[in-house]
Amino acid sequence: MSQSNVLKGRALVALAILASLLSFAKFSHCENTGWATPDQYIHACYSDLPSLYEARGLSTNQWPYASADNSVEYPVLTGLVMYLTSFVANSPASYFNINILFLVLLFIATVIVVRKIRPEFAYLVPVAPAMIASLFINWDLWAIATMMVAIYWFDRKQYLGSALLLGVSISTKFLPIFLLIPILFILWREGKVKEAIKYTAITFGTWLLINAPFAITTPEGWWRFYKLNLERGPDWGSIWLALQQLGLNLTNLNWLSILLLLIALTTIAILLFELQYTPTLASVSFFVLASVMLASKVYSPQYVLWLTPLAAIALTNKKDLHAFWVWQATELIYHVAIWQHIAQVTDAQFGLGPTPYAILTLVRIGGTIYLMAILARRALQARNTHSKLLDLLFEGSKPYP
Repeated sequence: MSQSNVLKGRALVALAILASLLSFAKFSHCENTGWATPDQYIHACYSDLPSLYEARGLSTNQWPYASADNSVEYPVLTGLVMYLTSFVANSPASYFNINILFLVLLFIATVIVVRKIRPEFAYLVPVAPAMIASLFINWDLWAIATMMVAIYWFDRKQYLGSALLLGVSISTKFLPIFLLIPILFILWREGKVKEAIKYTAITFGTWLLINAPFAITTPEGWWRFYKLNLERGPDWGSIWLALQQLGLNLTNLNWLSILLLLIALTTIAILLFELQYTPTLASVSFFVLASVMLASKVYSPQYVLWLTPLAAIALTNKKDLHAFWVWQATELIYHVAIWQHIAQVTDAQFGLGPTPYAILTLVRIGGTIYLMAILARRALQARNTHSKLLDLLFEGSKPYP
């Protein structure tokens, strides 16, 4: 590695540390005021870390899946992290600080992996304002870091390690399971059917091996995460809640959400099959997870932590950076909007009403779609041909890995 690359790598780590300090400064107001309501929403510094420390019995070192109706609302590896870190904490503040130390390390690791995949755009991750604003909302970075390594290893043909880590990531947060769709397509396209079966078996085997002890010993507590997701109604940030707040009351929401998700994923699958060449997983992942989140019944503000590194590795041309920043602006606006809306719901003197909140939710959704469209258009211009859409999306990724 050249001295120039070493310096760039160190500069990137320094940027990640600076971003972490800025995020800590944002959240420090709530730490100083004890995360009081509605103050924590007014100042946009709410975090699940101290909130669930007491609400889920972690302050008394209660097993996170012991209760059928008060277990943690996360998959098992996140629950295990929540549980183990509770033993070295004696207050919500100390629990918060212990956990964010690990989150900072995971954030730095994520930035480093992005640099390995797309070095020219890796700086976007630590300087993205919505990313900085959301770093310490919850534990998602545990799953994000492992997912990014799984993507990197997959494109380098290290399928065993990738499958193992994807299983770990799914056991930490369920979202990465949708990456199996492009993974199976890529392996099928390369004529590696046995490898596709093996990859799937290892991923699910890893997930099963991790989850089985929890499901057997505390089945109701383990199932609560999945039950909540199946039974939840239109929730914060979703297109469904926005439509409801604007006066369009839809029924059979579960089926509508599943239908929209199936339409989005089927569209991606059909277009993938029309490609003239095999894309990389790094070039597909943003489109898959962004589509899943657009159709979901909830869009939590920390979901931008997932999409930002995936957007960075999907970019191929500096001329498209404006779309990244437009999208980040819509995410940052939404970040403020959701907290001000919850502030109003929790009886703050000032806040954001349901109608403007719904409009800003749709603005955020529009920003995501805009970035996806710009990336597609860039690939079309790069090819200088009238080929299929997904041929466009992945053209710039050919040099990687």
